[in-house]
Amino acid sequence: MASPPPYPRLRSADILPLATVGLRTRRLRAALSVLGIAIGIAAIVAVLGITRSSQSDLLARIDRLGTNLLTVADGRQPTGQPAQLPPTAAATIARTPGVQHVAPTAVLNDVQVYRTDQIPVYRNSGLGVLACDANLLSTLHAQLASGVFLSNATAHYPTAVLGHDAAQQLGMPRPGSRIWLGNHWFLVVGILQPVDLASEINQAALIGFPVAGQLFHYQGHPTRLYVRTETDQTTAVATLLAAATNPIDPETVAVSRPSDALAARLAVASATTTLLLGLGAVALLVGGIGIGNVMVISALERRGEIGLRRALGAARRHVAAQFLIESLLLAAAGATTGILVGVAITYGLARLRHWQALIPGTAVGSALAAALVIGAIAGLYPASRAAHLSPTDALRTA
Repeated sequence: MASPPPYPRLRSADILPLATVGLRTRRLRAALSVLGIAIGIAAIVAVLGITRSSQSDLLARIDRLGTNLLTVADGRQPTGQPAQLPPTAAATIARTPGVQHVAPTAVLNDVQVYRTDQIPVYRNSGLGVLACDANLLSTLHAQLASGVFLSNATAHYPTAVLGHDAAQQLGMPRPGSRIWLGNHWFLVVGILQPVDLASEINQAALIGFPVAGQLFHYQGHPTRLYVRTETDQTTAVATLLAAATNPIDPETVAVSRPSDALAARLAVASATTTLLLGLGAVALLVGGIGIGNVMVISALERRGEIGLRRALGAARRHVAAQFLIESLLLAAAGATTGILVGVAITYGLARLRHWQALIPGTAVGSALAAALVIGAIAGLYPASRAAHLSPTDALRTA
């Protein structure tokens, strides 16, 4: 008795047309399945791309501004009362080994600044008035947007330099105008660019120590000193500053490093990224479940086709390969769409925020691999169910 003919061999040229029959005949269903995967992939790629771009910008800012800036501020006494820094603080800090520059500042309480003298005094402008000297600009590595900074000569006269935010609030786009400061007219001689490591400077009007003493009874006690150190000695200098500032009562001195606040933002961004990636993974999983549902329904709807193919000699592996490849094609289409959308979102936001757009290659590769794995898993059960369908049962219920 002759042996039955072997199952026909399924060629690569045949498998793709067969696998895309469901995609071509049910386009809306296929598009919705692709959308589910695309949303998850787009979320993952966009989150990783935006995070990498923002972190790169933040690290560049930290490198540009330097991590060797320390601040010394007045703290509190053990009784809870505010403590004053001694007038000699700047001089003693300057003699500390490793210190390059020192710039003292003093908050002038109860001194208000307005655009004109016609504004009622009860309307607080919300802007501060700081006394400082010419060292502040170089110590903070600050830049002037226009005009000049205070000098040893102009510090004796009613002249002021405005921080970036203060200039905007007062409507001062350029120097040369007068402001009403502490019931006196002051000439604005300069406007600063934003100072990242000293936000209090951005919202203040700066005047010289001599005129602060003449007009506002400044007694010589600074409230905050900015200290620029040698980079490799910043930590060592930080441990010495309290005693150098106030040898008699060092525990009333608060020492901090402003760049630590920027570095802390990296940790917060990393935690947020983990949360958003989790949401993207959930969306990707939901998309995979959607593909699985579509493939199960497709197998039920195409029972007649499956039974006819089996009756004509197609093997179970041929039917399984058809449905598995169809599932993979849906996942691949969703992954490709999601990657393109994620990259577009990243580049759009980076352009808006003036960042350098960075798309991690591992993010794209991992997203594509994850989509294919989910697509394969989603297609296993429908492919197995279609493959084990009896030809006679399939044709009988077609």
